[in-house]
Amino acid sequence: MAATHQVILDTDIGSDVDDALALAMIFGASEIELLGVTTVYGDVRLRALVTRRLARLAGHDGLAVVAGAERPLTGADAWWAGFEGRLYDDLGAEAYLEDVSAVEFLTRTVAERPGEIDVVAIGPLTNIAEAIRADQSFARNVRRLHVMGGRFDRPEPEHNFRSDAVAAAEVFASGIPVTVVGLEITTQARIGPDHLGEIATAGALGRQLEAEVRQWWNFTGEESNVPHDPLAVLAMLRTDLLGSRPVTISVEPEGERAGVSTATDDPQSRTRVVTSVVLPDAVDHLVKLIATAGHCGPS
Repeated sequence: MAATHQVILDTDIGSDVDDALALAMIFGASEIELLGVTTVYGDVRLRALVTRRLARLAGHDGLAVVAGAERPLTGADAWWAGFEGRLYDDLGAEAYLEDVSAVEFLTRTVAERPGEIDVVAIGPLTNIAEAIRADQSFARNVRRLHVMGGRFDRPEPEHNFRSDAVAAAEVFASGIPVTVVGLEITTQARIGPDHLGEIATAGALGRQLEAEVRQWWNFTGEESNVPHDPLAVLAMLRTDLLGSRPVTISVEPEGERAGVSTATDDPQSRTRVVTSVVLPDAVDHLVKLIATAGHCGPS
């Protein structure tokens, strides 16, 4: 099947395991041509090296990976779980990274193919906001931005938006076409032991992901996890499994309500918020794509 989505992934991979699962899912989707990955928030070089290792385990050695913004536009410190990179031996062997800034990579790549490239942003939106600041045509050049972030059923800040509320507010005010999936949708889904068993049998990538998932389970004290970020990818691929409606979204940039997001119905808007997810089909499909990626890589 020919790729129908040319994609750049922007991610804070390395903490919650859902970023790694989303990356693997992209590798397993024949509909996606992954043009590159930009990392954001905290130790972005470590996140980039983790990305490179997972790419190699999936048979994508030549993937372009760019370390992006370390600090949010708010100036706040990044949250760090403390185990990032612990399960990877000799990450220095993955040291080949693109020698450009994330902003340059994002703006240049979409400018070369205006209206053709989807950006999937599954971390704080710092890199995306900086790209919009740097190039006023960036928001017009992106085909669609797919975001995991926010919460739209009650005034409660979600991690990605809260971690850089200034960036989130700027992105949604820019006019860039966005599809966003929030916590009220993602928390309906779970990856459990049966799903993990399917992933674990999928070659070297599957074994690495199994270790990452179990590390996260140990950290949270639960034997399941929410596939927040994979559902953002799936919202791009399968609108039959994740329904949405047109809205205008605003994000509080500062103060006690920093990161709180609000969606207002707007039939003319190019922004959409996901409003439904078909379960268990959605989780079954994303797990299948993850397993496909592992089976295509080294055994």
